[in-house]
Amino acid sequence: MSAVAHEHDHHHEESFVTKYLFSLDHKMIAKQFLITGLIWAFFGGGLSILFRIQLGFPNADLSWLEPLLGNWIQEDGKMDPNFYLAAVTMHGTIMVFFVLTAGLSGTFSNLLIPLQIGARDMASGLMNMLSYWFFFASGVLMMISLFLETGPASGGWVAYPPLSALTDLGEAAPGQGAGMTLWLTAMALFIVSSLLGSVNYVATVINMRTKGLTFDRLPLTIWAFFVTAIIGLLSFPVLFAAALLLIFDRNFGTSFYLSDIYVNGEALSHVGGSPILYQHLFWFLGHPEVYIVLIPALGITSEIIATNSRKPIFGYKAMIASILGIAFLSFIVWGHHMFSSGMNPFLGSVFMFLTLIIAIPSAVKAFNYITTLWKGNIIFTPAMLFSIGLVSLFVSGGVTGIALGNSALDIQLHDTYFVVAHFHLVMGAASFFGMVAGIYHWFPKMFGRMMDDRLGYVHFWLTFIGVYMVFMPMHYIGIQGFPRRYYSYSAYDTWSDYVNPETFNISMFISIAAFITFSAQAIFVFNFIYSALKGKRATQNPWNSNTLEWTTPVEGIHGNWPGEIPEVHRWPYDYSKPGAKEDFIPQTVPFSETPESNLEGEA
Repeated sequence: MSAVAHEHDHHHEESFVTKYLFSLDHKMIAKQFLITGLIWAFFGGGLSILFRIQLGFPNADLSWLEPLLGNWIQEDGKMDPNFYLAAVTMHGTIMVFFVLTAGLSGTFSNLLIPLQIGARDMASGLMNMLSYWFFFASGVLMMISLFLETGPASGGWVAYPPLSALTDLGEAAPGQGAGMTLWLTAMALFIVSSLLGSVNYVATVINMRTKGLTFDRLPLTIWAFFVTAIIGLLSFPVLFAAALLLIFDRNFGTSFYLSDIYVNGEALSHVGGSPILYQHLFWFLGHPEVYIVLIPALGITSEIIATNSRKPIFGYKAMIASILGIAFLSFIVWGHHMFSSGMNPFLGSVFMFLTLIIAIPSAVKAFNYITTLWKGNIIFTPAMLFSIGLVSLFVSGGVTGIALGNSALDIQLHDTYFVVAHFHLVMGAASFFGMVAGIYHWFPKMFGRMMDDRLGYVHFWLTFIGVYMVFMPMHYIGIQGFPRRYYSYSAYDTWSDYVNPETFNISMFISIAAFITFSAQAIFVFNFIYSALKGKRATQNPWNSNTLEWTTPVEGIHGNWPGEIPEVHRWPYDYSKPGAKEDFIPQTVPFSETPESNLEGEA
């Protein structure tokens, strides 16, 4: 151990390239994922603002956007419908995969796994570096597709065939040519990145825990990242296979997904395929993907709520069981995305039953968070507010999931704004809140400085209120039958009262709320950049937390700890224990040093 420590204490000097670009240090790679993810977040959010302008103000003259969008603004000042569909497609792809998968999990799995389990670094620094650069290459390809003359992919973020499988511009929308090809290639690179990262995370947690850190002493953050990595290893290869078969259909004349396709009265040569096959393959990844995004956010929330409630997390083992239960059930409920595809009603009832069961472990987590908060000595840091906000969104969005899990109701609500509201609350906004909470909480560990709390409070309240103002009304218009992804609703008498541009309507309200919510993120960006450069210097353990990362030096040295790695003696949630001198007992403190507080043992 001393030889290893000596090696890390006197690590060779690194150049700018090896330290900041092609770094093997998990802390720097975490920053790379974070910065790239935040850039994509604002880009993806900006696309949503563009199509909310179209939806809220369909008759507005958008000529002022011509310097930005070029030919996608038509001569009459209206947005090109093809660009609208492309914006919706790219927004979903970017936010689900590049922000909430890579940005969230890539950042915090890389940052916290070695630090919280007592490891010098990841199991493989090279695989870790390659994971980021495959992600970066994926993003470059996706960005290039935006500058194609025919536009980026425009078949929705799910890329359903037959539209996505047709390449001739006479057969499909403009974005289904080279744009769709780049989309598929970018997603293939993204999946490689995800798999490299997942293998590394699993290997690191299993093999590199410090002495005394048994699985029943792991922080819930590590349980969340560990299980998420396993879900990714099992599900992402299925999407890779689905994309590969789609590439074959597009370029090599196969018919995995195509059959009996007619264009302008002419039959294409494809016979024997089924677009439903793609849906099965996509959603076998697609529903676990919900939890690949959500479980890390829940793990982050567990740590922040326990720390800032100054209480042990309620039901530690139940929380672990709920994570494992959610992970298992996520693989056998994908059919609820396909209730309207002509599924056998008996099979639909099976998927409905399994879908409703998944509410049980989800409810366990929600109730355990609430019970941890109950009568706690709560410290309302910005991270704590965003964590409580996540719980609120998780509950309110999850309740609507029960309606969508019922096959009879889902057939009526499928592909309406009710679905948009549901998954944005329970997955999109909730996971984003978890990501932002993690940034506020571990910013001192990443940059050695503190973020400004006052700006954090303003950021939280504008974002929290804004999210509800955007997505709660969508439930009601969804019940009225508003289909999603439509370019304009003004031509339909059924919804004229809701979209009448001559009066202030609900669509305008949603768009204005979206503008305010997106603008509020500028406060976060300013706080992030200013604090990283000139923020108040952080102490080693600013939150009086118990986990191992707060025992490392503030400056973040190579190898994490000078000298020997500390030994773990207890679980991570010994807060406010009777008989203890302080209201927290770090994991590194032996039981012999706290005899009065050891009566209850580890929960």
